Amino acid sequence: METPHVLAIPYPAQGHVIPLLELAQCLVRHGFKVTFVNTEFNHKRVMNALPDNDILTNLVNLVSIPDGLEPWEDRNDLRKLTDSTSEVMPGKLEELIEKINGLDSKKITCVIADGALGWALEVAVKMGIRRAAFWPAAAAQWALQLSIPELIADGIIESYGTPVNNRMIQLSPSMPSMNTENFPWICFHDENTNKSIFDFLTRNNKAVKFADRLVCNSSYELESAAFALFPNFLPIGSLSTSNRLGKSRGHFWPEDSTCLEWLDQQPGQSVIYVAFGSFTVFDQIQFQELAMGLELTNRPFLWVVRPDITKEASDAYLTEFKERVATRGRMIGWAPQAKVLGHPSVACFLSHCGWNSTIEGISNGIPFLCWPYFADQFFNQSYICDVWKVGLGFNKDEGGIIRHEEIKDKVEQLLADEALKSRALHLKEVTAKTVQEGGTSSNNLNNFIKWMKE
Repeated sequence: METPHVLAIPYPAQGHVIPLLELAQCLVRHGFKVTFVNTEFNHKRVMNALPDNDILTNLVNLVSIPDGLEPWEDRNDLRKLTDSTSEVMPGKLEELIEKINGLDSKKITCVIADGALGWALEVAVKMGIRRAAFWPAAAAQWALQLSIPELIADGIIESYGTPVNNRMIQLSPSMPSMNTENFPWICFHDENTNKSIFDFLTRNNKAVKFADRLVCNSSYELESAAFALFPNFLPIGSLSTSNRLGKSRGHFWPEDSTCLEWLDQQPGQSVIYVAFGSFTVFDQIQFQELAMGLELTNRPFLWVVRPDITKEASDAYLTEFKERVATRGRMIGWAPQAKVLGHPSVACFLSHCGWNSTIEGISNGIPFLCWPYFADQFFNQSYICDVWKVGLGFNKDEGGIIRHEEIKDKVEQLLADEALKSRALHLKEVTAKTVQEGGTSSNNLNNFIKWMKE
């Protein structure tokens, strides 16, 4: 039989690149050839962050196309990024596929596009290639986005996306409640961006209907209500749990693996691991309150401080802080997170609740302290705290700041809660079974692979 050739293309953000790259590596192990398409800007970052002699480049054909922005333009401006990619990348993707099919004896047989890249599915339709949409986040969030027409019809949101009023809603009686003020398309502090992203999502919803399969990086066991509401969603996750190589790739920053040696020297279940993903930004007040809170706990902590996590904190403050906590605190630019969360010294995970981090935490039985920043992270917090009951949230003061006393108190409350820690360990077992042979996600993945090989 001819080797199937899959082209995989993620939305150009790190939280989308990593899980689709996990799926790409999984397909290679099942005999597929995979071409993985990043933007030129992200391709350079991924390649620069890979360790020397990493086997990924031998497994997956990593290629790139332009995103339409100049190298110096801000890719964290999601309005600009989304507008530019939607305009420029469809034509570039079509050219790439034509070039591959002209030169390679193994023509593209299937396109797997991020669920936020409906235009890539349209390109596949135009070129007569079978296609699947891959959703890297919680299935409930995809359900919410695909329910936009119903939300408008029911008077919950205006036709341009803004909630009619702030309230709690449920997509179905068994689904967790969602706060309308945390809908992901209104989380930007600029009305024009909110409207632009909402318009993009409504266009995208129409294009997603062209997908032959809708696959999610989740499981029935984690989100049974969402899969009952959308039975055409196929859960194949979590992919990080089933990644047998135990090595996450697709990061935009080089990982500092020296922290693993530091963890080796800490007592078992003693370390607070603090990481806020690739987007979170703090002002100086909040950054310093977090630093003081960690200092007050008198516990060892490993804190991932990206170079761009705060635009205001002074170097002098950081230097003084590092000196004060030098005996028990470690600050690094980026962590090998899957390995950190699997380390026996880690006690809890202070997280922004991005879906990849959520999945990695529960896959390792780690309890959470939830500090969501934007988009789907608020809903993921409700899963963690209210549905699975494996974490605690923080309370903000009148000025919207989480104070150092609150941080210290919640750390102590979490680590004293034996029932919560026991639930976290149980959830680890449940998620492990889903990806083992005979598990629901494993069976779904095998069926998906079989369909792509037909």
